[in-house]
Amino acid sequence: MTSNGSTNQTLCDPISRSSLPGFIFIYSLVFLAGMILNSFTLWFHFCRAEINNSKSWMIYLKNLTIADFLLCLGLPLRIADYAGSHDTVHQFYCTFGAAIFYLNMYTSILLMGYIAASRYMRIFQPSRASFLMTVPAARLISAITWGFFLLPIIVYIILTLDTSKPPPASTTCDVLLSGPAKLFYTVIHASAFVIFLLVLGSLVFFYYSTSRRVQQVQQRRLGSSNSNKLLKSRRNMLVLGGVFCVCFVPYHLVRLPYIVLRGQCSVVLYYLKEATVLISVFNICLDPLIYVFLCKDFRAQLNLLQMFSTPKDSSSISSEVM
Repeated sequence: MTSNGSTNQTLCDPISRSSLPGFIFIYSLVFLAGMILNSFTLWFHFCRAEINNSKSWMIYLKNLTIADFLLCLGLPLRIADYAGSHDTVHQFYCTFGAAIFYLNMYTSILLMGYIAASRYMRIFQPSRASFLMTVPAARLISAITWGFFLLPIIVYIILTLDTSKPPPASTTCDVLLSGPAKLFYTVIHASAFVIFLLVLGSLVFFYYSTSRRVQQVQQRRLGSSNSNKLLKSRRNMLVLGGVFCVCFVPYHLVRLPYIVLRGQCSVVLYYLKEATVLISVFNICLDPLIYVFLCKDFRAQLNLLQMFSTPKDSSSISSEVM
């Protein structure tokens, strides 16, 4: 906090940026792991195009991988901001880095909802939503989603750049916002919170409906092929919902009170917010788990890598890939 009275009313700086070595270390590990995992998944998506472009939910998975990879590329800027090397780095992060972070977070949230909806409709309502399950529809929906979030992000960046405030030495980005930028910032977060709640409710509904159908089928025909298919669908919904809840629920539980009470400069609330942001970023390491469960071709590629790491004859490899 500064000694200037007028600045005290607007500048909330509960800690020093140089006191965050733990976050720097963990973010560095997440960055390395995320780059390795998402580089492999990107290779899988773009080198196996004949497989990956044949299903709508694979289009959503491909866009989810792109969002994760872009978030990986933005992590060094967040790490540099934690290091507190220069105020210009902090201003650049608050203007561009934070915007990219939120763009990819909420794009990922919606894409996970699309994946769950596509898998659900494929089993339970194949005739009612035949167009929505096509590849062209998935590409159109994905493009609209990126544009839907990119437009307000561009407006936010313009409003932030237009501010006349000098870059203060602070750990938060709030002080860089002018009046219009703060209002727009609040509207964006309120809208994003509503989107999060809608996707969370959808995932809960999909899992509940699938579990209920599994129980009904098992009561009538225990061990049938239809029951096994539903069991796999329920498992996939559980994986999607589990990754979603672990990564995004803690952040949104803390983010809302943080925005409301940010003027109180609470150290505990600040660290809670930063910790939940880190948990949400960990999504880039957990998303490959979704590919392992949902995509048998992705599992085949993992098996193929294992085969290349051990000496086997060519006929054995061919039979295992089939």
